[in-house]
Amino acid sequence: MRSAAVGLGSCGLAAGADAVRAALEAALPGLELQVDLRTAGCVGLCSREPTVELTSPELGSILYGDVTPEQIPRLLQEHFVRGTPPVNLVIRREQEAPTFLAAQLRLVLRRCGRVDPTSLADYEAHRGYGGLRQAFERHTPQGFLDEITRSGLRGRGGGGFPTGRKWATARAQADPHKVLICNADEGDPGAFMDRNIIEGDPFAVIEGMTLAAWAIGASEGIVYVRDEYPLAVRRLNEAVAQARAAGYLGDDVIGSGWAFDVAIRRGAGAFVCGEETALIASLEGRRGLPVRRPPYPVVRGLDGHPTCINNVETLANVAWIADHGVDAFVAFGTAGSRGTKVFSLAGDVRNTGMVEVPMGATLRQLVEDIGGGSASGRPIKAVQIGGPAGGCIPAALFDVPVDYESLGEAGALMGSGGLIVLDAGACMVDIARYFLAFTQAESCGKCTFCRVGTKRMLEILERICGGRGRPGDLDLLERLAPQVTAHSLCGLGRAAPNPVLTTLRWFRDEYEAHIERRCCPAGRCKELITFNIDPLRCEGCTMCADQCVAEAIRNEGGVIHLEIMDDPCTKCGGCFSVCKFGAVAVR
Repeated sequence: MRSAAVGLGSCGLAAGADAVRAALEAALPGLELQVDLRTAGCVGLCSREPTVELTSPELGSILYGDVTPEQIPRLLQEHFVRGTPPVNLVIRREQEAPTFLAAQLRLVLRRCGRVDPTSLADYEAHRGYGGLRQAFERHTPQGFLDEITRSGLRGRGGGGFPTGRKWATARAQADPHKVLICNADEGDPGAFMDRNIIEGDPFAVIEGMTLAAWAIGASEGIVYVRDEYPLAVRRLNEAVAQARAAGYLGDDVIGSGWAFDVAIRRGAGAFVCGEETALIASLEGRRGLPVRRPPYPVVRGLDGHPTCINNVETLANVAWIADHGVDAFVAFGTAGSRGTKVFSLAGDVRNTGMVEVPMGATLRQLVEDIGGGSASGRPIKAVQIGGPAGGCIPAALFDVPVDYESLGEAGALMGSGGLIVLDAGACMVDIARYFLAFTQAESCGKCTFCRVGTKRMLEILERICGGRGRPGDLDLLERLAPQVTAHSLCGLGRAAPNPVLTTLRWFRDEYEAHIERRCCPAGRCKELITFNIDPLRCEGCTMCADQCVAEAIRNEGGVIHLEIMDDPCTKCGGCFSVCKFGAVAVR
């Protein structure tokens, strides 16, 4: 069988995959061979999009990357006709995976990029809904709940709360009307795990929801997904409709006599609505504000009914456990953190994209083995892990295992799985300012310590980055941070100081340089840097002058550039980026 599959996730579409698919549709009839053209999600290597996987009896399956529409006729000829695939485009041959894929353990992502996310039949052909059928045959709802408890699965949304314990509390409630909510309100900067899973394998999320609802006795299911994910929303709606038509949802789920259905609800993009009680308020038509707990949502949630909320990755793990068994799941990970974790790898790293590794893998494995190291060639300085309320871990600690306990000891959080790599060109004070600005802007304003405390901390960081830092600023930050943490109502406020505290802990010398010497060692804070030209290195090519829209570069006879004038210079860095001779320096 011959086939061609195009990665049509958001990353692929942004890179032009729709034009690549159109080129395939136009070129395939000319081959005079029967080739099945298929849609797939993102395989995870977003930095190589658009991707095309071609399969033939002669060559097996080969994944190609960086494909353009113009390359399609040649690619089809060389793969299907000549049998000599163009090496420069090959990412992976069958049975021969590159480091990026070979170093991973893909449980949740096992079908992403491999199956058609719009086809229930394709999902079933790849063991889809096998776990649901096995669970119904082998277990009672309580028995399956016990299996999830035994698996040690912890919530992948950030907090790491034991899934089985949450389910058991919901099931124990006397109210016969229970609700199961899938939290797909992913809003962390640099995080796209939930979006990728939904776009690439939406039926796995629906299957996991069905299993969870069966275990706790829920009849109503809701996916709360942010409206900024239009492709994910569309694929969820398609998956729900097909699952309902096939009897996997509805009044009689696969002939069991049990009724369960799923509705899709779109959120308006408020970051705080990722918090459970704020999410419920949003679903009830109220402003998304957290409320004090207890009672917890599993006791009294949506419209007063017991409500169990799990995130996308957690529910995809449930489907895997039902299919492969608890013993297979507990074989991966550590004693306190079972299974795998999905991360979105972004920032100053060569292989950006979606990765999945066993709990307990090290940051070094993620950044160097899978990520391929620095994209810029500069040394890697740190990673920011756990989203805007996570922490920054220096390269010296890259052998720290990635599990809930070890990351906590380093001052960071697992979070939902965003991981941003920072090279030597990053200013850690500015990084802390950026993430605190995000959480401060996203604060719902209900708590004084979150609303005002983060504002005061942000003002201090902006002052330091602007060259106006004061001797007592660091002590003031360290006094404010625990107050914000202790007195904020929800996780957003309690964790907001983490980027500041971890950068103060591991990169205090950069703060001191900003305050005491009025300089930014990384050359990032505009108020603390100047650009200069070394006339001994300048070749007079005029590229820097052509780049400078402020006309800040003075030259002598159009040959040698003498200086960059401070007054008109906007410090955009354009001259530095285009100079090929190292004549432009940042001080």
